[in-house]
Amino acid sequence: MVPEFAINYRKLERSVELSGKSRSTLTNYARCLSHMALHFGRSPLSLDREQVLDYLHYQKRRHKTPSDSFFKHTVYGLRYLYRIYDLPGHRVALPSIERPKKLPVVLNREEVKLLLRTPKLHKHRLLLALLYGCGLRNAELRNLYIKDIDMDRKQLHIRQGKGRKDRYVPLCDLLIRGIQSYLDSEHPIQWLFNGNDKSGKSVGLSPNGVQWVVKQARQHSGILKEVTTHSLRHTYATHLLEMGMDIMSLKDLLGHVDIQTTMVYLHVSRIGKTAVFSPLEKLYGPR
Repeated sequence: MVPEFAINYRKLERSVELSGKSRSTLTNYARCLSHMALHFGRSPLSLDREQVLDYLHYQKRRHKTPSDSFFKHTVYGLRYLYRIYDLPGHRVALPSIERPKKLPVVLNREEVKLLLRTPKLHKHRLLLALLYGCGLRNAELRNLYIKDIDMDRKQLHIRQGKGRKDRYVPLCDLLIRGIQSYLDSEHPIQWLFNGNDKSGKSVGLSPNGVQWVVKQARQHSGILKEVTTHSLRHTYATHLLEMGMDIMSLKDLLGHVDIQTTMVYLHVSRIGKTAVFSPLEKLYGPR
């Protein structure tokens, strides 16, 4: 235990919560900074430039790439801590983090159909359909409450997505029928997808639980591409653009703050606006 770091953590926690950043941001920064404090046996703020650079070099070599999440959160956490203590000069020593240049994995339409029909459980098929049909992130799917589904208005309310932003995404008739059938047969409590809790309390699915469903579906479907929960979000975005949606409407559906985020990973831009819709509407209908 490093007593100085306990004070750093309390200030970090206060600043993160007051700024409205997510709890996961605090967890990631604190985890990496605590490793640094334990490595030296003192607060990161007491380290000189050479010690900081030596540690970052050690982490870079250990984690192979500079974009590794541990290395990245160590740099971001240090920058944030320096700002809290008004030490802008320290930031000179910190390297920049390059964005990964990998293109996203995107499934074609037939692969999506195959993936959606592979699971035996209705719950798992619906989970995959929502990831693809609404472009949800893992956390957004897990945080869905039954009350977030508006059958009449055909909308799904995404609460506090990335960046603590709310948004609505459209639900097509196929999803509405699937959700209604699932509710009638499974009777979930509070969350749309309940997880397992030994105490008997109602809890949502775990991140690993969602990833397991996607992994199992990919393996049993025979699809060779590396499919993750985020692959289905990339596929959702790409298919919508190919089906005629403009880039600005897509930006809003994905919950992106900056249009460049949408354009960088899709590499597509269209002029004009069209009504938003779910790709499931056209996936099974006439083209």
